[in-house]
Amino acid sequence: MEDAYAKSVAEVLAAFGVDRTKGLSDGQVEQHARLYGKNELPQEETAVISFLLARMNGETGLAAFLEPSVIFLILAANAAVGVITETNAEKALEELRAYQADVATVLRNGCFSILPATELVPGDIVEVGVGCKVPADMRTIEMLSNQLRVDQAILTGESCSVAKELESTSTMNAVYQDKTNILFSGTVVVAGRARAVVIGVGSNTAMGSIRDAMLRTEDEATPLKKKLDEFGTFLAKVIAGICILVWVVNIGHFQDPSHGGFLRGAIHYFKVAVALAVAAIPEGLPAVVTTCLALGTKRMARLNAIVRSLPSVETLGCTTVICSDKTGTLTTNMMSVSKVCVVRSVHQRPITDEYSISGTTFAPDGFIYDAGGLQLDFPPQSPCLLHIAMCSALCNESTLQYNPDKKCYEKIGESTEVALRVLVEKVGLPGFDSMPSALNMLTKHERASYCNRYWENQFRKISVLEFSRDRKMMSVLCSRKQQEIMFSKGAPESVMGRCTHILCNDDGSSVPLTMDIRNELEARFQSFAGKDTLRCLALALKRMPEGQQSLSYDDEANLTFIGLVGMLDPPREEVRNAIQSCMSAGIRVIVVTGDNKSTAESLCRQIGAFEHLEDFTGYSYTASEFEGLPPLEKANALQRMVLFSRVEPSHKKMLVEALQLHNEVVAMTGDGVNDAPALKKADIGIAMGSGTAVAKSASDMVLADDNFATIVAAVAEGRAIYNNTKQFIRYMISSNIGEVVCIFVAAVLGMPDTLVPVQLLWVNLVTDGLPATAIGFNKPDSNIMTVKPRKVNEAVVSGWLFFRYLIIGAYVGLATIVGFVWWFVYSEDGPRLPYSELVNFDSCSTRQTSYPCSIFEDRHPSTVSMTVLVVVEMFNALNNLSENQSLLAIHPWSNLWLVGSIVLTMLLHISVLYIEPLSALFSVSPLSWAEWKVVLYLSFPVILIDEVLKFFSRSSRGRRFPLRLRRREILPKESRDN
Repeated sequence: MEDAYAKSVAEVLAAFGVDRTKGLSDGQVEQHARLYGKNELPQEETAVISFLLARMNGETGLAAFLEPSVIFLILAANAAVGVITETNAEKALEELRAYQADVATVLRNGCFSILPATELVPGDIVEVGVGCKVPADMRTIEMLSNQLRVDQAILTGESCSVAKELESTSTMNAVYQDKTNILFSGTVVVAGRARAVVIGVGSNTAMGSIRDAMLRTEDEATPLKKKLDEFGTFLAKVIAGICILVWVVNIGHFQDPSHGGFLRGAIHYFKVAVALAVAAIPEGLPAVVTTCLALGTKRMARLNAIVRSLPSVETLGCTTVICSDKTGTLTTNMMSVSKVCVVRSVHQRPITDEYSISGTTFAPDGFIYDAGGLQLDFPPQSPCLLHIAMCSALCNESTLQYNPDKKCYEKIGESTEVALRVLVEKVGLPGFDSMPSALNMLTKHERASYCNRYWENQFRKISVLEFSRDRKMMSVLCSRKQQEIMFSKGAPESVMGRCTHILCNDDGSSVPLTMDIRNELEARFQSFAGKDTLRCLALALKRMPEGQQSLSYDDEANLTFIGLVGMLDPPREEVRNAIQSCMSAGIRVIVVTGDNKSTAESLCRQIGAFEHLEDFTGYSYTASEFEGLPPLEKANALQRMVLFSRVEPSHKKMLVEALQLHNEVVAMTGDGVNDAPALKKADIGIAMGSGTAVAKSASDMVLADDNFATIVAAVAEGRAIYNNTKQFIRYMISSNIGEVVCIFVAAVLGMPDTLVPVQLLWVNLVTDGLPATAIGFNKPDSNIMTVKPRKVNEAVVSGWLFFRYLIIGAYVGLATIVGFVWWFVYSEDGPRLPYSELVNFDSCSTRQTSYPCSIFEDRHPSTVSMTVLVVVEMFNALNNLSENQSLLAIHPWSNLWLVGSIVLTMLLHISVLYIEPLSALFSVSPLSWAEWKVVLYLSFPVILIDEVLKFFSRSSRGRRFPLRLRRREILPKESRDN
């Protein structure tokens, strides 16, 4: 029943055919169960080609299996990542079940009984009380206490519990916060008792809608993955074209006698094409990217950012908008008293005294300052502060305790009452000059409520008048030394309306409350509640006749006003600087909250989100206001929005989707069950360490310290990781271009195979992989958080940079071929053949030659080629210490990991050359010193070439080389067309 909140109690009961005094009958239960259901949340080809070709060509043993096995391993790793990702998504849905109640007190057939919550059906009448978890979505039908308050923060994100009522709601487009007569499944009753009729079960509840939203959300590919996929598609097309071209160009050589027939010749050149594909495809790239991201997660863990999804690491680097939950992320989610107003004296101006209180958590640590900013050394010496402490300790049903496991102070009960408990501890006790230092000597467990227990021991509670919605206050009768005193607290307008006297702070006297003083107090109250958006309570007392043992509502008159207390969910101290860092980095922060607009705007002022703004129009919207905007204005609002208030879960997901349609890269933070769909939809979902398991499972990253400032540090780390990732991708691509050039040119010229596939795999997976991974340890740029986020459509390699790496790649390939040719033509250990003989090797068996044809099967020339390729790529790795800075400015030892990886790579390569089983496997042979010198001569110039290219990059000419891109329009395409 979707509109139960707008119907009267009688209409809702009639819709389900239920008698409020008897509940459903057994027959009705069976019928409704069939009608509404249960109350529970419903639970590759390349390797094959390579292998077949090896077998058809007569290869056996390990050589036939090495290449396909490596490719299969890479495919298996990718599949494992997919399985893990899917498992995480299923876990998030499973953990939603933890918020379902286990049992419910149900009225059926005229009798109450306790049943499993899964057996509830719409129409059941359920009784709930303090501490009960609401078992289904229900409409209140009867109040059994003066008030009913529910903590629904997991659903709406509201920082305080919400009062529930019986009256229907006429609000148009009502959100969860407007449905004040509905109890939502999974929320918790914190005060009062009531009866309600079930209106929704299972998937037809607010919690069920969250589950459905998560199921409808598909994981988005990260910006880097999109660009790598695009590059992979482009590369695949180019490779396919080159492979076909090489095969077609050599059709005339299929029948050469050296191949032993047309079919074997076709297979031979098809193998050349496959080798070309192996050379062009950077097989080691997935492993290197994963390794670099994993190393980044380790560094981020030190910053209290626990990464659950590796690809999300680089997404941080291009984040343009952070949608931050207010409660618990920007604030501490610990209600704290921040201001106190008392009457100083009626004989001099100003009439009132105002105190500010430091401390933003439930810890009893903080100081009290006067209006001039001076700290009070002994607060209990002020009569009003002393009596405020008494009243706050006695008019209180909450508990403050220390949790040694979590090493923090925790509350039991209403947040506002716990805030008063903490205030009592900050005020301290009278009569001891050493009181502040003495309290610090207590253990944390003793310190939690030491002062509160003192007042509770001094006064004996006799009678209590509970809070009621019509009075908006509560009172407690206490006795101390044969003197009875009634302490009262409540809404300022209710308490002050019952006061006839005031307590003066200068001498502790009680004087009549005049109209001037009343007006002054009301002005202070309006300032607290309006400008400062504090939640206010007024405190009062009254001396009662000796021996009185009970209270009535009539006793709540002729009260003496003690003071006015203002409290709030305070912002975290470090958030303001973090917001400024985001602005400097070109990242927009949107505060998203279920709280009302004025409270949220006050917080935004405090944290600097509304910096330099006097008028918030166009920057602050409620969910209803935003939904009511026409499309064009809505598009403009998305470009300027700073605050999005009064939201429910569907609005958060809608905001993320709308921003993504405008090409924004969105990070969404949250901690509640209500945040899970938006966390899953965002480009990077960030959950709080203290948040719900559902939010954590739906997220990509978890903040162990719940701190918004940690996100900013993680963004900086993400940008550094992306820059390094980009560098090693460019390194690997330039290396692979060299391999392609080598094989393609050799095939076109008609030379023997310079490199065989297994050698190319060795280069790509091992000798390329280690330096590429080490490039991930390059130091970040000093200005990394002062530049704008990179564009989502920014290519990994493009423009001038692509031209640079074509030049480098071409040199790598040509140097490899020159090494091969050198051995045949010029080497003293080689045959010293004419060049024409080398390019006509395939006809050797049909001609009379002065050399044996077996010379073309010698392993020395391919060993020289392979070694040139390895060494030139080691020098090229040094080029990638920086994109544009010279090696004279950034020395190799600035990244010792890279130096170490180059040394290790060379040791591995030397092992392959000089250890017999390995040399046979990779078809290589040992090199002489003369051959090593030629290798070095051919390899070192790559550094000189790149230094020249870097010089041009640093010049204005180099910077202007890339194609000019159109500036992204502010309005969406539809608006521009209109």
